[in-house]
Amino acid sequence: MSVLNGKKILLGVSGGIAAYKTASLVRLFIKAGAHVQVIMTPASKDFVTPLTLSTLSKNPVHSSFFNQDDEDAVWNNHVDLALWADLMLIAPATSNTLSKMTTGNSDNLLVATYLSAKCPVYFAPAMDLDMYKHPSVLSSFTALKSFGNIMIPAESGELASGLSGEGRMAEPENIIAFLEADLESKLPLKGKKILITAGPTYEAIDPVRFIGNHSSGKMGFDLANEAANLGAQVILIAGPTHYKTKNGLVEVINVVSAQDMYDACHEYFNDVDVAIAAAAVADYRPKVVALQKIKKAADEFSIELEKTKDILASLGAIKKNQFLIGFALETENEIENAKLKIQKKNLDLIVLNSLQDEGAGFKKETNKVTFIDQDFKIEPMELKSKESVAVDILNKVVLHFAKS
Repeated sequence: MSVLNGKKILLGVSGGIAAYKTASLVRLFIKAGAHVQVIMTPASKDFVTPLTLSTLSKNPVHSSFFNQDDEDAVWNNHVDLALWADLMLIAPATSNTLSKMTTGNSDNLLVATYLSAKCPVYFAPAMDLDMYKHPSVLSSFTALKSFGNIMIPAESGELASGLSGEGRMAEPENIIAFLEADLESKLPLKGKKILITAGPTYEAIDPVRFIGNHSSGKMGFDLANEAANLGAQVILIAGPTHYKTKNGLVEVINVVSAQDMYDACHEYFNDVDVAIAAAAVADYRPKVVALQKIKKAADEFSIELEKTKDILASLGAIKKNQFLIGFALETENEIENAKLKIQKKNLDLIVLNSLQDEGAGFKKETNKVTFIDQDFKIEPMELKSKESVAVDILNKVVLHFAKS
């Protein structure tokens, strides 16, 4: 899966003959799973039609500050467009547009949006070879790169003038490859391997019935998706759940019982850099599992239970350099119980949930957690979506490796 998958890309098209290539470029972005919006300068519409790019991007194309044919004259808000984007690409970037970007001459929607952008900005120059080497253009390159913008160098080949040389906009496939390589190189967890557990476990009573809990698995799946988005190689060991991963780079190991999860964790733990135990593992299981369905006969029925193996404690006992994160769901004496777990299970960080907090717990879209590290530093967080909590947890992982 491409690192561009799910990214919101703002494509700025300026008026050069290379603008015809943007149809292929938009198509490749969509194929990679990106969301695309296009801004065109007025001159660029002489080379490629807004209808083409609108059809391919599945979004309206913007080219002016307001739509002149619209009786209500709705403003195309350049700030909103800029804030929407995860990255902005200006391709082709003509000498005229590059000069305006450098000097801040925002006489069109594209340059105004560029000046409002807080995301990474890439530009792919396109012009004739003598223009490409002219001192004024070279100074634009230097200035834009000093602003933090990233240049996708032009390629050599036949130019519209009939000459052959440097100045041709990079081919769409090469632009995609450049963006993917650049984004991947900056992912903070690139090269890290992370083990995550998720969901409940089911402990069989007989072939039909089981002991389980209300965990949906959402927190673990959100963690897995976010870790993969940050560049990590992710192994997700998941108990029974209806959730699916959104990132195709996550390797999912499906298990049912606590013993299944224990075995899978120990199979992979020695090779990972981080383990996050987000699963709600059953503490007890039936001592004897009936081979046939137990008939409803007596008015009372007892099941003898035995403890399951403590997966988190067993990982803490054998950990070497792994960063080990556990979860604690408590209903009373939350902080003290969580601190005890840190010590008993040799954890680096614990994520405390309390069922006393409204909006937290099983089968909820939100969670309210408190972080406690091995030095007992306590950091309470606000109620957030579980996706946002996953981001906060992975930020702790990123910070850990930044310090080490």
